[in-house]
Amino acid sequence: MAPRTNDSAPENDEPREATGADAAAAGADERVAAVRRVRSIQPVWGCPLWGSLRTRPLQGRSGGLGATAPRNGVEGAEPLQDGTGRGGGGEEGKEQRIAAVRRTAAAGRRRRTLHLAGCAALLAVALTAGSIAIDAARDNGPTTVAPASAAVSPGLLASGDLDAGITSLQSHLRTQPRDFSSWSTLGLAYVEQARTKGDPSRYPQADQAFKRSLSLEPDNDQALAGRAALAAARHDFEDALNHADRALKVNPYSERALCTRVDALVELGRYRDAAKAADTADDRRPGIPVFTRYAYVHELRGDVRTAERVLQQALSSAVTPGDIAYVATQLGQLAWNQGDYDTALTHYARALAADENYVPALEGRARAQAASGERDAATKGLADVVSRYPLPGPLVELGELYEAAGDKVKADDQYALVDAWTALARANGVNADLDTALAAADHGDKASALRAARAEWDRRRTVHTADALAWALHVNGKDEEALPYTRRATATGYRSAAFLYHRGVIERATGHTEEAREHLQAALKLNPGFSPLGAREARTALKDLEAAK
Repeated sequence: MAPRTNDSAPENDEPREATGADAAAAGADERVAAVRRVRSIQPVWGCPLWGSLRTRPLQGRSGGLGATAPRNGVEGAEPLQDGTGRGGGGEEGKEQRIAAVRRTAAAGRRRRTLHLAGCAALLAVALTAGSIAIDAARDNGPTTVAPASAAVSPGLLASGDLDAGITSLQSHLRTQPRDFSSWSTLGLAYVEQARTKGDPSRYPQADQAFKRSLSLEPDNDQALAGRAALAAARHDFEDALNHADRALKVNPYSERALCTRVDALVELGRYRDAAKAADTADDRRPGIPVFTRYAYVHELRGDVRTAERVLQQALSSAVTPGDIAYVATQLGQLAWNQGDYDTALTHYARALAADENYVPALEGRARAQAASGERDAATKGLADVVSRYPLPGPLVELGELYEAAGDKVKADDQYALVDAWTALARANGVNADLDTALAAADHGDKASALRAARAEWDRRRTVHTADALAWALHVNGKDEEALPYTRRATATGYRSAAFLYHRGVIERATGHTEEAREHLQAALKLNPGFSPLGAREARTALKDLEAAK
């Protein structure tokens, strides 16, 4: 159980059904195994989903871009044949998708005036490359798959073996299409696959799998909790909260529903309710998924010591490589936020020792390297991350590293890909307004940044949306309007150097020079390398304030 404190937070054809007693018995054994596994899967995404390290624990910070219209997008459709994230030919499809993303990045560098529509089209090709291979594979006969008993164990979530687990579930459902539990397991695995691969094109498949499960067994808590997780991944947090509440009425001890309920309340800015929900989840289902959310609720109110203690407790109980990598990365991010880069790098090293391909740890390590002055290593690391998973967080960070080094051409290529990702994510039902506002305010269309920020603020009022709106107002010359929002962003005690920097700049623009000096100093003291460009600009602004005294 997490340590408690007494204070409270601020505010087109269906799969052919097997017949015969032997098939039924085999299907029953597989279903039991799948049910056990689905209950052990730990949803670890953060907001944003895709792994950008701006927020936690949804990746994302982050985290969950790139998408196209779903294949087989009708209820009860045959499950996709592989687990590559696009229905694409196993390892061959995976390699094709990765190669296509790399070609997209290379094309962006060669053609720096690439239009957004062309960039989006290239990124769509990158993310659908595998689907061509699987269509051919279907015509040539079935694929060899692992037994269902190997599907979707917790330690495989962050690794390529998740693909094999999905393939196993798909094979099982072709012989046992009325297994509602396995349909819900498959839906959740698609959500997790979208998160780990940065490909929201899996979300429509996840939605269909959950609908199929509910059509077979109405109001089963697994599918309801899965739909809550899917809504959270798409950043529809009101819907996520509703589905989580429905699931908990059926099963008050559903770990997934308990965790998603915390996530949704956090992302709606209902921090007091989120703290109570975290306590309830800790009472009912203590464990790593609950501990990490409990820690984040405390971090949001500035209680870093409790957050670190709970995460250390979670790490000490972690056994599987996926759990170790996840929790160690959370500790790394917490340390990085406080400007402790050596500790952050140590945590990231532990995460990568558990899973050398864990992308949030690779991204976090590169950020810590950049903040420590290791710009070449950081640039190489982030370039490797975005060549495989071109997501907004690392794309912006890489672009700023290039820009800080004087290479505006390469920088603009990264920013163009952010726009492409955003457009494609929206095509798959992901609300990307917060990321649009954050990226466009500094590196794109300032008017669109403000529109996106206002829209997101209307949906949910969190410290992150307050900061995004304040900054979008600032870059559009509306500093007086921005001031109350930037103050609200820092009101809970959440320790963010970027928030403090934004507040200092806005206070300077509105004539609050003493407060501006205080907050710019605080930003650089807390995390002097918080941004390749922002930290430099904070120093310049502070120097100008000192000179004007």
